[in-house]
Parts: sequence; structure tokens; C-alpha cells
Amino acid sequence: MRIAIGLAAAAILAGCGGSESGNSTATAPAAPVAGASAPAGTQWTDKVEKTAEGGFRMGNPDAPIKLIEYGSRTCGHCAAFATTGMEPLKAKISTGKVSFEFRDFLLNPIDLGAALLGQCAGPGPFFAIMDQMYEQQATLLQGGPKEGDPFFQQVEAMAPAQRTAALAERYGYLAFVQQRGVPEAKARQCLADQGAIDALVKGNEAAQKEYNIPGTPTFILNGKVLENTGSWPQVEAALKAAGA
Repeated sequence: MRIAIGLAAAAILAGCGGSESGNSTATAPAAPVAGASAPAGTQWTDKVEKTAEGGFRMGNPDAPIKLIEYGSRTCGHCAAFATTGMEPLKAKISTGKVSFEFRDFLLNPIDLGAALLGQCAGPGPFFAIMDQMYEQQATLLQGGPKEGDPFFQQVEAMAPAQRTAALAERYGYLAFVQQRGVPEAKARQCLADQGAIDALVKGNEAAQKEYNIPGTPTFILNGKVLENTGSWPQVEAALKAAGA
């Protein structure tokens, strides 16, 4: 999987292919499913685990309704979903009926560094960091180099690991995670983690093969791609139809 260097924030934001129009695939409403209580003294929204597929799942691991998002951290549609949908989605997760797993999908090299840094602190703060990264997405991307900046030619000549770190630093993602408790040394170690890079790339290739990802965000509900679904109202309707 080869990812080309992007040129400007506007081009990056336009690169995601999330579908915000149209209706999701119509299905007959399912009977409401039973919820489940979280272990004593905890809430399901506090339970976050890294999955074997490389994603991060929030909620009851045995929830009967399993929602997966393939999202790009530089995609405007993904940011819109995060800023409007995560809080109402957490309300459904808290019932134990629904689990939500986010899997990073790479559209460009900036995504690679952002994903590595977003996962760097581990499961505990993963979703808080992701939500804040989406909230500040426009500021981060607009603060980066503009089209025609010689920086892009410079990074093209770099080795891949150096390129990833240079992009993450120039676009502000390195400083972003440092401000959220990730020491610079650890952040740079995460950016240079070849095993993590290979896992992200292989996970994306597997997703493309299994689901033919049409763009970001792409949502998978109980193993099936939700077509023409990119906004929270559309995802909410699909969850309700599944019994949530």
C-alpha cells in the first residue's frame, strides 16, 4: 500500500470519500436487544481495548451490536461524525447493547503519523485523544505547510521513518500529543515503530480486501458495510434498526 504525499490542507480534507447524502441501506427493524450491566463500579464507556485487528474498541466486548468505523484522522467527514456523533453514541454504548471500534484508515502520509501518535498512549486515553484530534483537525491541517512550500520536496527525499516524523512535527501532531501527556521521547519512538507501521498498512490492506472500503468514514455494523452512511443521524438509524 503506497501513500502519496499530499500538497495542502484543502486537498487533504477533500480526499476523504465519506458519504453524507442519501439513505442507508433499508432493513427491517429488528426487535430491541437486551442490554448488559458493566462490572461493578465501572461504565462500559470506560472499557477500551485494543483488538486483534489493530483497532480500539469501546464498550461491552460481548455486545450484540458491533459497530466499526474505518476513519482517517485528516478526513473532514470523519471529524464531523466525531464531533456530532460520539456523545450520543456513548449513550448507546453505556447500555451494553453496542460496542464501537475505531480503526485508523490511511489516506495520506499525514494520517500515518497522526495514527501512530493517536495510538501511542494506549487504550486508556485513546478515544479522548482521538476526539480532541478531530476537534482540532482544521487548525492542525491549516497550520501546516502550504502548496509550493519546499518542505514537501524535502520530505520526498527523506527515508520513510524520517518523513513520517517530519510531517507529524510540521503539522503539529507531535506537539498535540505532548500537550496531552505523551513525552516527546515516547512520541518519537511511536513514530519510528516499524512494527506498528507495518500493522497499520497490513490492516488497511486487509480491510480493503474484505470490505472494499469506498472512503472514510466507512461503518461496519455486525459484519456488513453500511452503504451511503457517513453522518450520525444515518448511523443512529442503522443502530436503531439493529435493535439498539
